[in-house]
Amino acid sequence: MSSHFIIWLQPVFNSNVINGKPKQKIKNQNQENMKLSAFGIVLFVMIGTVEAQSLTQNIRGRVVDLDTKTPLIGVALYIDGSQPVIGTITDEEGYFSFPGLPIGRYNIGISYIGYENKVIPNVLTGAGKEVVLNIQLEESIEELDEIIVTARKNKGEAINDMATVSARSITVEETSRFAGSFNDPSRLVSSYGGVMGDPDGNNDIIIRGNSPRGLQWRLEGVDVPNPNHFANEGATGGPISILNNTTLDNCDFFTGAFPADYGDSYSGVFDVHLRKGNNQKREFTAQVGIIGMDLTAEGPFGSNTPSSYLINYRYSSLDVLNHLGIKVAGDAVPNFQDMTFNVSVPTKRSGTFQIFGVGGKSNIDFKADLWKEGFEADLGIMGVNHIYPLSEKSYLKTSFSFTGTLNNWTYYESEMEPPSWILKGNDDFTYTTYAMSIQLAHKFSAKNTIKTGITGKLLGYDLGMKIYDYDNELLYTSLTDNGTSELFQSFVNWKFKPVTNLTFNTGFHFKYFNLNGDYSMEPRLGMRWQMTSRQAITAGFGMHSKTDNISLYLIRERLEDGTVVQQNKDLDFLRAMHYVIGYENRITRDLNMKIEAYYQDLYNVPVSNEEDNFFSILNASDGYIITKLVNEGSGKNYGIELSIDKYFSKNYYFLVTTSLFESKFTAFNHIERNTRFDNNYIFNVVGGKEFPLGRKKNSAINLNVRGSYAGGQWYTPIDVEASQEHDYTVRDNSRAFQKQYPDYIRFDLKLSYRRNKKNTTRVWEIDIENVTNASNVTGDYWDSDKDEVVIYSQLGILPVLNYRIEF
Repeated sequence: MSSHFIIWLQPVFNSNVINGKPKQKIKNQNQENMKLSAFGIVLFVMIGTVEAQSLTQNIRGRVVDLDTKTPLIGVALYIDGSQPVIGTITDEEGYFSFPGLPIGRYNIGISYIGYENKVIPNVLTGAGKEVVLNIQLEESIEELDEIIVTARKNKGEAINDMATVSARSITVEETSRFAGSFNDPSRLVSSYGGVMGDPDGNNDIIIRGNSPRGLQWRLEGVDVPNPNHFANEGATGGPISILNNTTLDNCDFFTGAFPADYGDSYSGVFDVHLRKGNNQKREFTAQVGIIGMDLTAEGPFGSNTPSSYLINYRYSSLDVLNHLGIKVAGDAVPNFQDMTFNVSVPTKRSGTFQIFGVGGKSNIDFKADLWKEGFEADLGIMGVNHIYPLSEKSYLKTSFSFTGTLNNWTYYESEMEPPSWILKGNDDFTYTTYAMSIQLAHKFSAKNTIKTGITGKLLGYDLGMKIYDYDNELLYTSLTDNGTSELFQSFVNWKFKPVTNLTFNTGFHFKYFNLNGDYSMEPRLGMRWQMTSRQAITAGFGMHSKTDNISLYLIRERLEDGTVVQQNKDLDFLRAMHYVIGYENRITRDLNMKIEAYYQDLYNVPVSNEEDNFFSILNASDGYIITKLVNEGSGKNYGIELSIDKYFSKNYYFLVTTSLFESKFTAFNHIERNTRFDNNYIFNVVGGKEFPLGRKKNSAINLNVRGSYAGGQWYTPIDVEASQEHDYTVRDNSRAFQKQYPDYIRFDLKLSYRRNKKNTTRVWEIDIENVTNASNVTGDYWDSDKDEVVIYSQLGILPVLNYRIEF
């Protein structure tokens, strides 16, 4: 799908513009959406009476060492605040169980001699599913008679023990709770400090003024392509996430100076984990909503075995309704389906095997009187992990994976009725990656842990692109190439705790790209000083780099004399230096404040080699880039972030974030300008309240809200005279990124009702995006039919209904 192709799917996505041409809008769409909102609210009011019977559920899981992943025997666990105390201990394999707890929310305390105490907060139990926890404890470096530690809530701390700054864990419960998230972790993170979501409603993640292209996705330790439906070339977002929150475990999200085991990214990392299926009983979850309908199944492979499976399948609800003759989205119906699975096979002598996979297919077709186009995007991920304990102090992890993507876009035009279709553009891109990695972790003592690893990737590609030259009225082949190349990466991480309140994480990441012989050696350093039991100082530094899509290196440019040449193959990596310093204060047991200041120096940035062309890859979000580029650009991002996080307790929570920043770029002519993503300020407020119902509190109503206020993105205004002359949109490069869209403001509301009955949990949800029907400007284009500049805006109020049952 070419860079000039903008796709918004109605009603889930904005459908104003395709190729600079206005699409036919659904009549009175906002009125219909408001009717759906009213219907959803009435639905909640009319829900039946609350059951009064006592319902119970089990909480169980396993406790392991944070560094070596070996099970810990005899760990004491207890229900915090229970009278009398409800407790248990782990067995010889590290497993524990709290059977028959009344449904509700619990804080789980953990205590073990020689290890730091811990509390797992806000564990929600329902009648339909057991809760299975995987807990990691960190060894204390103090001598036994000197240990003075208190239980602490570690919500928000990264799962990766080598992370010290700009990192946060995301719980599955949060993805279900936050308003406007659609149960999608990609949309949830836009409420965090320094993060801006895409104003168009896409899943793009804009971190600290960087292009969303700088983000790296990782799944179960494997670097993966963009896991979103309808994903464009070079994009890291899309309208609908393929990842389903019913299959996800807690995840890590990094916004800067990330540890050395992460490479090939210059802005951030989204490290996703799949949860293991229940290995003792079979359970199911079914969902149906406006976006999709899906079924999740999990359970053991047999009796008396620790092995388990988890599988989910989802299909587009809009496509189902269309086949039933119900036209919810007009003629352009988004068709998608996806599947996720995770198989865990622990053994006594051969370690633990994991087989996982994610697949997604999506397509959509548009048709007008004199033009039509179609787009298809497919994704496949499959991996095998093996963790083998070498001793009580070390383990070896081996991974094999395959990933593949396919993007195909076609565009036709006609100048007569009935139409005689003429091909005006075609992109057909296929990527495959075979990867193998080996990691070794060894804990020398409570003070010293080292992790090291190496990864080799075989990158396959089959690329073809045809572009229509409107000035010369001909269709020419801009790219046709296939073959393979290699990418090698290695890292070493060292965690050093000289004293109990001071931690250093240092390391190096090495990368070599065989297509053009480019390589990088990237040092990383992180520090955390726990000044008091409540206050901490953090700091981080890192060099980072990014390999772009292979199409960027192999693209062919058509010169004025008609010859086609390949000019980008020798491009260097885009590189960045990250500097971060932070302060944390746990004001109360469930209220945390965090401040971070950062500076990012970006260099070797690919830019156009023309003096009057201000193209920089720092302003690109997706699409195929056909311009000749050189590594003569630069950029810088700097700012400060404040987060105040009230964790869920006493039936309510809130998160307030403020980000003040600048984002600049310099193109080939060395003139500094605002980047497209230089919003300057972002304010987010997220909060919610739970209202338990009934004497037994077997049901509850949840009300959640989210508000965002941010500066508008910068853009290059349209050159009206040139657009009139060429009959398509032409930008005025002499004023590149000198105009700013109006401020962005949006409020979301989510209302849900959770009802527990014997062996089942039912949840009704209505998630209303843009509840005030704000009309935020997101772009403009030249309309040759109207002979004027047309401004298009974010989609108005949008209700998303969803029903889930767990049994």
